[in-house]
Amino acid sequence: MRRLRSRGTRTPVALAVPALLAIALLLIPLIGILVRTSWGDLGTHLTSPGVTEALKLSLLVSFWALGLSLLLGVPLAWLLARVDFPGKALVRSLVLLPMVLPPTVGGVALLLGFGRRGLLGPWLEGTFGVTLPFHTSGAVVAATFVAMPFLVISLEGALAGLRPSYEETAASLGASPLRVFFTVTLPMVAPGLVAGAALTWARALGEFGATITFAGNLPGTTQTLPLQVYLLLQDQPEAATSLSLLLLVIAMAVLIALRGRWTGGAPGQAAGRQRPAEASAEPPRAEPPRAEPVKAHNLPEMRGSWPLHAEVTGFNELTLDAEPGTTIAVVGPNGAGKTTLLRALLGLTPRAHAALRLGDADVTGLPPHRRGVAWVPQDGALFPHLSALGNTAYGLRAHGVPRAEARRTAQGWLDRLGVGHLAHRRPAQLSGGQAQRVALARALAARPRLLLLDEPLAALDQTTRAHVRHTLRTHLDGFGGVCLIVTHDPVEAVSLADRVLVLDEGRALQDAPPAEVTRHPRSPWVARMLGRNAWPGTATADGLALPGGGHLVVADPLPVGTEALAIIAPEAVAVHRDRPGGSPRNVWPGTVREITATGSRLRILIASPQAPDLVAEITPQAAAELGLADGTSVWTSVKATEAVIVTL
Repeated sequence: MRRLRSRGTRTPVALAVPALLAIALLLIPLIGILVRTSWGDLGTHLTSPGVTEALKLSLLVSFWALGLSLLLGVPLAWLLARVDFPGKALVRSLVLLPMVLPPTVGGVALLLGFGRRGLLGPWLEGTFGVTLPFHTSGAVVAATFVAMPFLVISLEGALAGLRPSYEETAASLGASPLRVFFTVTLPMVAPGLVAGAALTWARALGEFGATITFAGNLPGTTQTLPLQVYLLLQDQPEAATSLSLLLLVIAMAVLIALRGRWTGGAPGQAAGRQRPAEASAEPPRAEPPRAEPVKAHNLPEMRGSWPLHAEVTGFNELTLDAEPGTTIAVVGPNGAGKTTLLRALLGLTPRAHAALRLGDADVTGLPPHRRGVAWVPQDGALFPHLSALGNTAYGLRAHGVPRAEARRTAQGWLDRLGVGHLAHRRPAQLSGGQAQRVALARALAARPRLLLLDEPLAALDQTTRAHVRHTLRTHLDGFGGVCLIVTHDPVEAVSLADRVLVLDEGRALQDAPPAEVTRHPRSPWVARMLGRNAWPGTATADGLALPGGGHLVVADPLPVGTEALAIIAPEAVAVHRDRPGGSPRNVWPGTVREITATGSRLRILIASPQAPDLVAEITPQAAAELGLADGTSVWTSVKATEAVIVTL
């Protein structure tokens, strides 16, 4: 026998032998059925009146059990996957209990609960005239009791693996929770639902113990196929074997149909994969004629103005006011609270609460789908079961726009963003940049009063980004609401925004026009984002005391003890091989740590024991004349007049 191998490594004999024995334990009984089946009499056994009647009853009971499991189990699975409530662990244990209980014990429990002398049995019989034991309905209840956990467990796992951003985005586009559930949640967890339903049906079809204990074994009433096998085994073992083969074939058919969904890799998971970035820049497309305007229906008015007033508390602590048509770029380091701010405005996070007013309407108490706030999350969250056109039309359809009109308007938005030719592709067939443009078109088509964009252009290449930025700027110029854009790109912040809001640890450090933030950034992170050196320190009589003992001389010192930030442009840093003489008052020795190209110039990162790391910007010719390379010892100098001091 060839040695078992696991991914190119030798399998230990101590593990291989028990594994082979386990396979034999599972396989030999099945082989026994195949060997002992009387193949010549198979047709006669399966078509006998008693077997035919039992088969029809089994199908009736199993399909009714499946229907009840879907009706009750789908909401239960959603509750377990999406809602935190006291006793959740206990409820999940109750779901699993029928799977580990002996079937006869389950039947006894059903008798004590729904029997004529049980807890609810007398009430059901006296009020509704319903008697479950020894009736077909009792067989249905017994099969549902033991089979429904398969559906709940399978669907709960699928729901738990579904990113909430899909449902949150659908809500921001105006879809009610029920619409979100049926148009987004269920289609996206369909593989898990189908797997759970198939396993539930197969388990209900094969149920024996709970059925015979609770519903009895009455021919034509409760005698299902497994019970028929049990009876035939006593007098006609060959017929019992034939029926066992039939049930075995049905069970194997279900497992084969579910291959890759219940037992391993999921072919339906492609929708959640990361899309590749656009391989090459797409040339900007000429902007097509604008689509015909959408009729209002239940949409927020297309004409009007909606100033913003928000008071955010919790992790974020800030007050935000903006006039109609204002675009605010929200910047800050990771963890500063940028996405939390957007989610608070949407009403989607317990970390922060936003008292929100849009125009004359206070929408604080409204659910997300009624706020008139649309957002584009970082990953786009395109619905994988809809085409690009279907995604873009989703918000319009949620507001009651007729299908044809919604699709026509959606096509217009896709054309404007240069992806109209991809209207009938699914998200899995789009590159990352294309998908992001579709997500942007979807949010714009919904005509929100407040537009929230979480790094909307991050996945685009430079050429496409410039085109989409121009299109977005054109739309925002005529937008009657307020737009917040989270970005790490200084070009986006400057070119798209009227104001820049700088956050750090949930608080606003600066809220000013882009030119003011560019000249006098109050955050070291923002200064570095803009490509400048930023050194925090404490003001002295002639400059700034730096952390670590360094000192920076400035032309206009602040009052002693003031916390401040020194901003030094890279082009203001002079690099020398020898200690410079002359007028510079700030001179430090250092070592070149990194050289990178920025356009036609080079940025040199220099580390010094006497000052924080410093970035200088010089021409390639100057770098060659100085003989700069990683590890080269240099001197740097900065004139006192070149250091801008900003009070913190």
